[in-house]
Amino acid sequence: LITSREPVHAGHRAVVRLEVEPPTVAEQEQLWRAALGPLAAQANGAVERVVTQFRLSAPAIRAASLAAARAGAADLPGALWAACSAQAQPKLEQLAQRLEPSATGWDDLVLPEQERGFLRDLVAQVRQRRKVYEEWGFATKSRNGLGVSALFAGPSGTGKTMAAEILARVLELQLYRIDLSQVVSKFIGETEKNLRRVFDAADEGGAILLFDEADALFGKRSEVKDSHDRFANIEVGYLLQRMETYRGLAILTTNMRDGLDAAFLRRIRFVVQFPFPAAAHRAEIWRRIFPAATPTAGLDVQKLSRLHVAGGSIRNIALNAAFLAAEAGEPVRMAHLLRAAQSEVAKQDRTLGEAEMREWR
Repeated sequence: LITSREPVHAGHRAVVRLEVEPPTVAEQEQLWRAALGPLAAQANGAVERVVTQFRLSAPAIRAASLAAARAGAADLPGALWAACSAQAQPKLEQLAQRLEPSATGWDDLVLPEQERGFLRDLVAQVRQRRKVYEEWGFATKSRNGLGVSALFAGPSGTGKTMAAEILARVLELQLYRIDLSQVVSKFIGETEKNLRRVFDAADEGGAILLFDEADALFGKRSEVKDSHDRFANIEVGYLLQRMETYRGLAILTTNMRDGLDAAFLRRIRFVVQFPFPAAAHRAEIWRRIFPAATPTAGLDVQKLSRLHVAGGSIRNIALNAAFLAAEAGEPVRMAHLLRAAQSEVAKQDRTLGEAEMREWR
């Protein structure tokens, strides 16, 4: 007996091949109920929830059931989810960075209401996949495109990565940012192999994949002028195929939406635009930027909102001002924020304009 991911060729010897597919959703439910035994009746829908998100093997299901059983029936749903997360943790250490969400919830994200609505719709699709695909029969129409993909587009510092962290927090899933320096290879065929490892590991582990600066990997296919162009187009074509078959949540972020291949945009389920924040949104970010324990004095949110900077820069200014105030032994004041703002905009090769500084002093 030989087990292998790929078919094995044994020369002239006769070989009987058996295709062993991963357990279906119905089979996974049977495995869970058998492994949980009497506790299955007390799961209160937890089995259906974990089957929707995780694709565990039979041994992993038995191990997760044992771990959850130690918690008893009192917190069985939470224990089941935690045990599945531990069993399904993707082996992506060399190709991706696991992000621990710093955002705690929706209140940390300042966006126009329409864009916030798109994100909530995205959460609903991840949670209700089993009902729509399996119970309502949409999976019988096509086995491709059963995952959820989203493109977050907008200038740097407008909250794209924070939104991905909030989704991971709300959905209670692990978030992995793909390391393009490890995935993309100059050797022919290696990039596809690395991408396959990423998607396979994430598919089994129920993780959220975050492709930051996705235009570097998902760029437009070009006219073939030499072998480099041909193999670059093959990589994009492979990504198109793999995105179609991936069953989890994949998030792409980009500062240049026009740089993405048009075929990708057609296959993306959600496109969420992260606009440069207007003055009212900047004011709201300033109201929330300082932790409750930070001492402040005399801060004028309306004046601060005139600073023409995105949310990422606002965070930098607030943090640098806090260090200035701590060194001076004072609460954070407008003078500290002014100095920090001047330093921040200098990184962008500009100075503070008159409209931004009106009545500041």
